[in-house]
This record gives sequence, C-alpha cells and structure tokens, in this order.
Amino acid sequence: MNLSMRNQIPGTVTDIAHGEVMATVRVRLDGGQRLTAAITLESVKDLGLAEGSAVRAMMKSTEVALATGRVEGLSIRNQLPGTVTGLAVGGAMATVRVAVDGGELTAAITKEAVTDLGLTEGSPVVVLIKSTEVSLASE
Repeated sequence: MNLSMRNQIPGTVTDIAHGEVMATVRVRLDGGQRLTAAITLESVKDLGLAEGSAVRAMMKSTEVALATGRVEGLSIRNQLPGTVTGLAVGGAMATVRVAVDGGELTAAITKEAVTDLGLTEGSPVVVLIKSTEVSLASE
C-alpha cells in the first residue's frame, strides 16, 4: 500500500492503556525516543497490538508543529528533539525536514512561522505532535 503520509517512523509498542473506547499506545521509536498514539480500541484489536509489537508511527506533515525548545504546560504529549535538515519555502507555506533519532519528519508550516522561529538548516527544534494525530500501522 502506498500512502501520501510522508512521516513514517518505525518503533515497538511498549505499553497500551485501554479506555472504554480509546487506547493510548506508547511506542519506543527505533532511535530510542518515545511517542504516544491515541487510537480506538477497535484499531488496537484489528492491528493485533500488544507489548513488543513492531509498528510504524505515521502523521500528516500538516499535523506536525515546531518549537525552538521544549514547551512546558502543554497538553501535547509528543515532543521530539531534532535538527532542521531542509527547508522549502514558498509564497505562503513551507516544508521543514527535521532529523530525529530514528528517522526524519516533515512539518508543513507557514512561511511566517519559519521567519519568526529563525529556522535554517542546522537549527535545533522540537517536533510537537498531538497523540490523537499519530496513526499506527502494524509491521
């Protein structure tokens, strides 16, 4: 299956917290960083997820935000440190490639945000992703 979602990072399930309808699935990325995905219980069952399951964490580039440092007092669970490896800036929007331990992620942000954050290749950043925006695929 081919997907238009370019952000795909492999990892291993370390924990699943079951709720009534949803579950939070904690994943250790191959680079060692931790990621949380909030998915339906039905998806946990359909994917056959359990501790130790190999998965691919996926998220749309439009759901990836960037900060110049860790952000405290925020409900976003996923904060991955990384380094800007590429910028493509257009008239209104930009794509920013970020190397994180275990892979590379792309963020689609405004041109104005690139300027406000002072982003250039080599800039240290923190990738922010809401757990509800992380999808999982079984390997």
